[in-house]
Amino acid sequence: MSDTLSSGRIRVAVIGVGYLGRFHALIYSRMPEVDLVGVVDIDHDRARAVAAEVGCVSYDSIGDVIDQVDAVSVVVPTTAHLEATAPLLSRGIHVLLEKPIAPNLADGAEIVHLAQAHGATLQIGHVERFNAGVMALAQRIRAPLYLEAQRMGGFVERATDVDVVSDLMIHDIDIILSLVDAEICSISAVGASVLTEHVDIANARLEFANGTVANVVASRVSDKTTRRIRVFQPKSYLSLDFISQIIDIAAPFSVDGIARPEIVRERLQVEPIKPLDLELAEFVRGIREKRSPLVDGRTGLKALEVALEVRARIAASSEMRCSVR
Repeated sequence: MSDTLSSGRIRVAVIGVGYLGRFHALIYSRMPEVDLVGVVDIDHDRARAVAAEVGCVSYDSIGDVIDQVDAVSVVVPTTAHLEATAPLLSRGIHVLLEKPIAPNLADGAEIVHLAQAHGATLQIGHVERFNAGVMALAQRIRAPLYLEAQRMGGFVERATDVDVVSDLMIHDIDIILSLVDAEICSISAVGASVLTEHVDIANARLEFANGTVANVVASRVSDKTTRRIRVFQPKSYLSLDFISQIIDIAAPFSVDGIARPEIVRERLQVEPIKPLDLELAEFVRGIREKRSPLVDGRTGLKALEVALEVRARIAASSEMRCSVR
C-alpha cells in the first residue's frame, strides 16, 4: 500500500470488465480523486477494449496489479468471488465486491474474515441501497408492519448463470432487512423455472420476530418491467416506484368537527441520482475517511443467508409438489 491515500488520491483497478465492470471503470476514470491504474479480465480483447476506452492499462491477471493499487472493484462471476478477493484482502487492499457476496455462506464468511483480519474495507455492491428513492423512503419508515416488494422484468441472457433470487430478489431482501429492526423467524417460498434451468420466478414470505411480514416477488420472465416497494406502518402507507422515482404517501389527518380523520395523500418526486456513481463515490470516500461502508461484508452475508434460505424453501416446496402427484 502506498502513501497515496494520505494525499487524497486512491489507486484503483477493476477486476472483470464485462457488462457491469465496464461501467465501474468508466465511473472511476471520471473521478478526480482516483487514479484508475488498470483493468483485468480473462477475456484479453475485452480488457484491452475497455482500457482504451477509459485511458488506462489492461492486465491479464490480478497478480499483475496487486502491487499497484489501494482499492479494487471485483466484478467477476459470483463463483469466483473468493478466489478473486482473497489475494487482495490478504494484502489489505480495499474491495468493492459485486453482489451477492459469494455463492455460499462458507465462501462469504471467509471473505468477511479476510477483510477484518487484514484491516481492509469490504463493501458489497447492493447498488439499490444508493437509489435516491430508496434513501428517501428509508428516512420516512417508522416501525413497518407489512412490506411488499415487486421486481419483475423481461428475460436477459447475460443473467442465466444464476437464479432469480440471487439475480434480482436479493436486492429487495437487502432493502427489507435494512428497514426492519428485527430478526427473521420464518421463511416460506415458491418458485419455478420457465426459460432456464434455474428458478426464473419466485415469491417469498419473510416473517420477523417483531411481527413484521414482508412479501417479495421477483421475475425475469415478465412482459412488463415493475420495480416497486410498498410499506404499511402505523398511521401511514408509502409506495416507491423505483422507475419513476415517485413516492406516494397516504396518512390520516384529523379535522375538527369530523368524527373520522381524513386520508391525506402526498406524492413526492425524488430527484434521480445514478446509484452506481454514488456507490463508487461512497466506496472511495469511505476509504479516505476510514469508516465502515453502508453495505459492509456482514450485511452482504446476511442478505445471502436469507436468499439461500429462500432458495432452499423453493426447492423443498417443489419436491413436495412432485411427491403429491
